[in-house]
Amino acid sequence: MDEGTRELLEPLPPSAKLVYYVLDEEGRFDQTGLAEETRLSTRTVRFAVEKLTEVGLVEEGLCPKDARRSVYAPVPESERSTGSEPEAASEPDAEAQTATAVAED
Repeated sequence: MDEGTRELLEPLPPSAKLVYYVLDEEGRFDQTGLAEETRLSTRTVRFAVEKLTEVGLVEEGLCPKDARRSVYAPVPESERSTGSEPEAASEPDAEAQTATAVAED
C-alpha cells in the first residue's frame, strides 16, 4: 500500500479501513459480500463504503448479475483525483469566514 493511501485512510474509522483492506486484497464485492467477509453489519459496511467513496479510495459500480445492486472496488492510485484533497482542506477556512461574518453581525 502506498503512502498516499495510508494518509487518506488514517482519519477514517476502523470499519472503513477493514473494508478497504478487504477490497484491496480481494477485489470487487457487493454490500452483502463485504458484510460476510468482514463480519460487520450491512449498516456499518454501508457507512464505511460511504466514507471511502468520499475520500476517493473506493468506487461504486453496477452489479453485472443484478442491476439493483451495487458493487464496490478500490480505485487504483493512478486513477485517483488529487483535486478533492485541496478542496477538503479549504472547507474549514470557508466555515471560519462564515463564523466570523456571523459574529460581526
